[in-house]
Amino acid sequence: MKFSAIFSLLVCLLISGNLFAQQSDSAYVRANYTKIERQIPMRDGVKLFTSIYIPKNQNGKYPFLINRTPYTVAPYGEDKYKLSLGNFPAMMREGFIFVYQDVRGRWMSEGTFEDIRPQTSKKGKTAVDESTDTYDTIDWLVKNIKNNNGNAGIYGISYPGFYSTTSLPNAHPALKAVSPQAPVTDWFVGDDFHHGGALFLMDAFSFMSGFGVPRPNPITPDKGPKGFQFPIQDNYRFYLEAGSVKNLKDKYFADSIKFWNDLFKHPNLDTFWKARYILPHLTKVKPAVMVVGGFFDAEDAYGTFATYKAIEKQNPGANNILVAGPWFHGGWVRGDGSYFGDIKFGRTTSIDYQQQYELPFFKHYLKGEGNFNAAEANIFITGSNEWKQFSNWPPRDVETKNLYLHPNGKLAFEKVGRTDSWDEYVSDPNQPVPYQDGVQAKRTREYMIDDQRFAARRPDVKTYQTDALTEDITLTGPVLANLVVSTSGTDADYVVKLIDVYPENEPNPAPNPNDIIMGGYEMLVRGEILRGKYRNSFEKPEPFIPGAITKVNYALPDVAHTFKKGHKMMIQIQNSWFPLADRNPQKFMDIYQAEPGDFQKATHKIYHDTSNSSYISVSVLK
Repeated sequence: MKFSAIFSLLVCLLISGNLFAQQSDSAYVRANYTKIERQIPMRDGVKLFTSIYIPKNQNGKYPFLINRTPYTVAPYGEDKYKLSLGNFPAMMREGFIFVYQDVRGRWMSEGTFEDIRPQTSKKGKTAVDESTDTYDTIDWLVKNIKNNNGNAGIYGISYPGFYSTTSLPNAHPALKAVSPQAPVTDWFVGDDFHHGGALFLMDAFSFMSGFGVPRPNPITPDKGPKGFQFPIQDNYRFYLEAGSVKNLKDKYFADSIKFWNDLFKHPNLDTFWKARYILPHLTKVKPAVMVVGGFFDAEDAYGTFATYKAIEKQNPGANNILVAGPWFHGGWVRGDGSYFGDIKFGRTTSIDYQQQYELPFFKHYLKGEGNFNAAEANIFITGSNEWKQFSNWPPRDVETKNLYLHPNGKLAFEKVGRTDSWDEYVSDPNQPVPYQDGVQAKRTREYMIDDQRFAARRPDVKTYQTDALTEDITLTGPVLANLVVSTSGTDADYVVKLIDVYPENEPNPAPNPNDIIMGGYEMLVRGEILRGKYRNSFEKPEPFIPGAITKVNYALPDVAHTFKKGHKMMIQIQNSWFPLADRNPQKFMDIYQAEPGDFQKATHKIYHDTSNSSYISVSVLK
């Protein structure tokens, strides 16, 4: 039998297996749970639609496991059941009272929806936010649902991760365990729609073109807005031919998308964005917290680490732990975690997580069952492909080292020994560097770990790499870019990518249906962008002085990766990452008002000499 036939058969078997599993799970839900729907009143009189799945076995008392979401609790109707409950089937079979709630102003809930709703500073019954809505929901559940044991837990991924985080300020006494997973945290500095002040164009446009459309209230998903139909399937061409962010808004949104209008009104970090920053409110945290996320999360890698660190800093002694693995957005429960993109990890990391962390966490704190002895930080390190436990995150047992850029594309831990050394090149925003090789209709999740050889071939991407390593080097924690640059323009974006270069004799995978060449593979470990005008302040942007030598320093999200002996470490630097991030016209202005004619070429220099050293600071695990 030919390989193609074997592969097709395997795919069919996999699909059949998934369908059987869904049917099995659906049958289990109906056989073991009773579903009821209630409109739970909040303190201001607004009622939130809530689906509650209660175990039919009433011989014991059960805790609540709550998921609050803007994405609908469908299906609606007490005779219509979800296919499965909880994050994965083992949770459903463990036995909780599962609670799903449409947040205020979404779908069948009353009230007005507001994106990442600010925490209220008001007092009284009219003072509501997501924290008070969570408190009132738990209070109602404990008092009105029979056979509960008085304990509640909350979990959620992405936007529901944000609602999990918001349960912590002034938490209800019954709330014992909270797991923010890839939580939306900061929509200007690091998550979803902005990175380093640069608009993440594809995510913002594709998400808000459906999610942000005004809708009647209440409404079920079948009557809700439909997704945007892209007239051009090549996302690079679609966004480039639009000409500018302003043109996109004028042509497709006008004034219909409130959040898009807010982007245009608040181009810098002002009170609008600060009010939506939940982290300062994470004080006096009492429930046990387990923050979860993926190192290759294209949406909320920043939020995972920022949330954990904020709770640690602001709550000495809090019961707060971190679990992070080699996952895409939600990958810890949306696959077995044995691989991502072209890279295999040698074990089913998601199954590890589910069995060793999430289920034991909720069983222990909500049911009082079992021992949950997880470490402070439970981290899967790629490259070496192993779980490690740390007493702190970032780990303290590290040595900070600098990877210096050298002439002729060299990279080394030793400083440059020559003067007057730089690389010079031209960046043209009308021919921006793509974020991924090939043609994509939508933003892929795999770009976070993909081969970067396509970018290294471009003259507007500067590449620096070490010699082959003579020993393993493991990096844990933040990566800090310290660039010394100049530009002929008055603004510029800077993208820094940390890359693992495989040796030329690296064997190809077997089987290899995509004909991947692993010899010389350039695996992206971490990449991040900074809009240059925010190099000193996100609140007060500053132009570059043309030709002036300038420092550009910023932090990339945390990493946990081993560069194996025989591999090389690589840094790539570029000035566009399109259409992941919107284009910078390379002149100082409000980019939301830029017209196609504003985008201009600029000559850039990256300095690497004794007086002006460009380097990347990393933490090497001892």
